[in-house]
Amino acid sequence: MHILKYYIKRCIGLPGDTLSIRNGRFRINGTNEPLGNMDSQERIGRTLPGEFPDGVYKAFPFDSVISWNIRNFGPLYVPKAGDKVEMNRENYLLYRKLIAWEQKAEINYNDSTVFLNGEPIREYRFLKNYYFMAGDKGLNSQDSRYWGLLPEEYIVGKAAFVWKSVDPYTGQFRRDRFMKKIE
Repeated sequence: MHILKYYIKRCIGLPGDTLSIRNGRFRINGTNEPLGNMDSQERIGRTLPGEFPDGVYKAFPFDSVISWNIRNFGPLYVPKAGDKVEMNRENYLLYRKLIAWEQKAEINYNDSTVFLNGEPIREYRFLKNYYFMAGDKGLNSQDSRYWGLLPEEYIVGKAAFVWKSVDPYTGQFRRDRFMKKIE
């Protein structure tokens, strides 16, 4: 994620949620409720691993220990301020960037122990709320599947209307959606 660039994304996971992706479809707290752009998710579910464009299939945290991809991902707990997590290897891989950002400190893993500023820690209490964001173009979207969880303070607003809409099949501009209010 480029922090100096604005993105418009759907909020899929709220602080305190547990998110997963199964066969391309988002799941929150174990439910099967439709969530986000279903056409895009179904397309991802039908696509075989070798058919994805380069750089698209593998997902956050991009580690062989946690080999998540855009078809099968999680479960990932979305932390809220005050939540504590045990600092094991998996949680280190999932939350190290958030912890380093919150603490403005170095975090490392060595010999089954997590170190924050050189001191061993067994658990970590989050200071901020985080969100899981997703774009509508599932096969070509910079979102939380690639950059991880988004700190609340990086959210600057809510989309109010459609600025540009292009039909994904024809490539033609959809004038009927121009300036349409987002409900």
